[in-house]
Amino acid sequence: MRILGPLNGLSLKGLRPKARRTASPSAKSEGNASRIFITMIAFVAVYALIAGRLVLLGMADAGEQSAFLGDAEAIKASRPDILDRNGEILATDIKTASLFAEPRRIEDVDETVEKLGTVLPQLRTASIRRRLESDAGFIWLKREITPPEQKAIHKLGLPGIGFLNESRRFYPGGNLAGHIVGHVNVDNQGIAGLEKYFDNQGLADLQALGFATDRPLEPVSLSVDLRAQHAVRDELSKAMARYRSIAAIGIVLDVETGEVVAMSSLPDYNPNNPKEALEQKRMNRATSGVYEMGSVFKTFTTAMALDSGKVSINDHFDATKPIRVSRHTIRDFHAKNKVLSVPEVFIYSSNIGTAKMALAAGIDRQQDFLKRIGMMSRIETELPETARPILPPKWNDLTAMTISFGHGLSVSPMHTAVAAATLVNGGNYIPPTFLPRTVSEAQEMAVRIVDEKTSASMRYLFRMNVEKGSGRRAEVPGYMVGGKTGTAEKVENGRYVSSKRFNSFLAAFPIDKPRYVVLVTLDEPKPEEGMRSATAGLNTAPTVAAIVRRIAPMMGVMPRFGDTSDMIAVSY
Repeated sequence: MRILGPLNGLSLKGLRPKARRTASPSAKSEGNASRIFITMIAFVAVYALIAGRLVLLGMADAGEQSAFLGDAEAIKASRPDILDRNGEILATDIKTASLFAEPRRIEDVDETVEKLGTVLPQLRTASIRRRLESDAGFIWLKREITPPEQKAIHKLGLPGIGFLNESRRFYPGGNLAGHIVGHVNVDNQGIAGLEKYFDNQGLADLQALGFATDRPLEPVSLSVDLRAQHAVRDELSKAMARYRSIAAIGIVLDVETGEVVAMSSLPDYNPNNPKEALEQKRMNRATSGVYEMGSVFKTFTTAMALDSGKVSINDHFDATKPIRVSRHTIRDFHAKNKVLSVPEVFIYSSNIGTAKMALAAGIDRQQDFLKRIGMMSRIETELPETARPILPPKWNDLTAMTISFGHGLSVSPMHTAVAAATLVNGGNYIPPTFLPRTVSEAQEMAVRIVDEKTSASMRYLFRMNVEKGSGRRAEVPGYMVGGKTGTAEKVENGRYVSSKRFNSFLAAFPIDKPRYVVLVTLDEPKPEEGMRSATAGLNTAPTVAAIVRRIAPMMGVMPRFGDTSDMIAVSY
């Protein structure tokens, strides 16, 4: 390249010093310009080389790089701590490491597999060897390894083997609130319970945009009280063992706010081991199971009939003989064979009297009432695992009568607890929630279902049933428990099986001014040792009493002793 024009072809060797000192100004300027030009060319060449390399990298295995970067960001994404109403941690993030490989950088696959196998024997497989021999840019080898494993592999010094830090979800309480909190998958994405709910509310979008990476998020508080949750689960476990039932459900609901204070379904699962959730027996029966609730349904039939104005609490119904409809016969379990007043129908749990009350109110009114109280649609709550009620294919007189005492319509236990709260809190339906809610917030969304007088009558009947009826074993001195038993035969192959029952006790306390509804159900309980029967009054009622006895003090409900018989006023 010709750069120095006038000096081209000349040698500097032998020139006299004077000649160099007397060079013309124009020659000096041309020399400076040449050096600047050479420097510019050098810079352009370097930047061109860098740009070319970046283009090649961008074109090569773009999909693999995108997947790698996406995985790396996903596993570092944070999730908010989940707390109970008192600040106790139910779920939190902990840091762990995952093992990956870059096959293109591995020098000796055999050596790599052999050495990795000394720490993680499960990696000594033909599948792992094939993946390491591939031309892939990035592959996972094992997610969530332990610190000792990471340290041991690091000491091996294997080229192409590395670690990525990730956020792993940890549930300190284990099984205690598994069905409520739910769990996440290996990529820290919520796939069940409130973990899934929070993702659907925008957490997943924050993580995708990178706003949840390596930065703490504000914790989320629940309405659940971990103390009450422990008491409920513990008493259910004892009841399952004592009465040899195959499952148990317990719910505690704040009747003023709709807050779920405790909810347990046994057998449950440990969200730290989410594979357990796949077992059918560990399903969340409280919200995703539907059952014929038996005689607890008489609570809703009685309220519907009283609120309709077609039946008053002073009315009487003839229960001297069974009701025959076509080929079907409706009879009482403990027949009194006499005319019963409305309180007696409730206390003696008369199928005959309840069926006649339903007919007196009318089929249309029954359907409308059950719809308004939430019994004919999927319950609205934050948990994704909620079931739709199973409704009868046709609704005639016989259907209306059987539904009146809890057969022919299947609902979840949560449906039952929320409907009961409606009837004892003054008559307002408040949707349930697992998140904190104030009384004023609850009142804004409340929908009146029955009037105050009907609600007072139901509180009176609840209390009478504990004092004089099938709920005597639910009595807890000082706390004025009221409630209704339910013993429903289970259906198998389209037929009721008398030896298999679904027992429930639906309660509220203190019944003169209720604060909480408590529902306990036992699936297929057996007679206690020394007993011949396994009705709800013998097993679920005492289980409710045990729960009330434990949670009432911690929930701030003060006991009252003395004569409380005149605390519930009912107009006759």
